[in-house]
Amino acid sequence: MNKGELVDAVAAKANITKKQTDEVISAFLSVVTEAVANGDKVMLIGFGSFERRERSERERRNPKTNEPMTIPATKVPGFSPGKLFKEKVAP
Repeated sequence: MNKGELVDAVAAKANITKKQTDEVISAFLSVVTEAVANGDKVMLIGFGSFERRERSERERRNPKTNEPMTIPATKVPGFSPGKLFKEKVAP
């Protein structure tokens, strides 16, 4: 399901226009992205939580040359599904 299909499905379920639905979904995504980028955790009970996770520096090998290389530490977005979401997906 892409964003357009999501907008259609939510608009039909909430009985509002597609334009309003698109604005709400875009605002939601913007707020979640900004909060996680600032280090905040966004928790939606039953659905899951979005958070920023730290990846430590690590050593790997270049597959072409087999030379060791260091991958620097970084921050990545993470999602943990909630209990209800997990139960719905894998009953």
